[in-house]
Amino acid sequence: MALNFPKIDPVALDLGIVQIHWYALAYVFGFIAAWRLAIYICNLDKKDPNYRPNANDIDDYLSWAILGVLLGGRIGYVLFYNLPTYFDNPLEALKVWHGGMSFHGGVIGVVTSLVLYSKIKKVPFWRLADVSAAVTPIGFLLGRLANFVNGELYGRVTDVSWGVVFPRGGEEPRHPSQLYEAATEGLLLFILLFSIIHIPAVRKRAGTVSALFMLGYGLFRFGCEFFREPDIQLGFIVEQVTMGQILCIPMIIAGLVFYVMAGKRNRV
Repeated sequence: MALNFPKIDPVALDLGIVQIHWYALAYVFGFIAAWRLAIYICNLDKKDPNYRPNANDIDDYLSWAILGVLLGGRIGYVLFYNLPTYFDNPLEALKVWHGGMSFHGGVIGVVTSLVLYSKIKKVPFWRLADVSAAVTPIGFLLGRLANFVNGELYGRVTDVSWGVVFPRGGEEPRHPSQLYEAATEGLLLFILLFSIIHIPAVRKRAGTVSALFMLGYGLFRFGCEFFREPDIQLGFIVEQVTMGQILCIPMIIAGLVFYVMAGKRNRV
């Protein structure tokens, strides 16, 4: 027995000339939550006045992170998922309100912002990256819930009892893969990383949390892709392998490499 998709208006607030969508609110509240939690993490070491990043660094870096997520996410979607369409209609790439963001592109954007900010502001790169990595899953949680509300990025056809009939997914029930991703790469990954970064020895081992983030997200996303419907414009890339899974492979490898490097770097 399938579940009918809940009738939730994707517009959270209609102000007449301006409509505020749940997806936009997910970004806003995701950034706010990540910002406040990052400050909390930095304050765990506030007894050391020379320890960085500190709360002021987080306040300063926030705008860099937002820019990295938005630019990287959009450019990544254009390059990884829909390049032929945007190649024929380049101006369409600027119309972000039409949708289309890539997590993997967002990661590249954030890493770029971390590198630039740490060099310009003289903040230890791996420490700032660890704080950012520990709070980032909050954004995934809210973003995937917004995807579910919008009835997009749904899963493959299924006969499980909790399958959902999505308005844009035909008459057959599908896996609510957005909720699988919200629970794993969002909530579960956040609980794991946020708990781990409370351990003083882990915070001193700079780069550890960043490595675990890449490894954890890569594994969770790779697994969830087996339940998620491939992007219609791409389909399966190789056999039953999706673009999302292909992009997760270098993340998993990098996570393992960075974890080993973090151990060696902090033994020196």
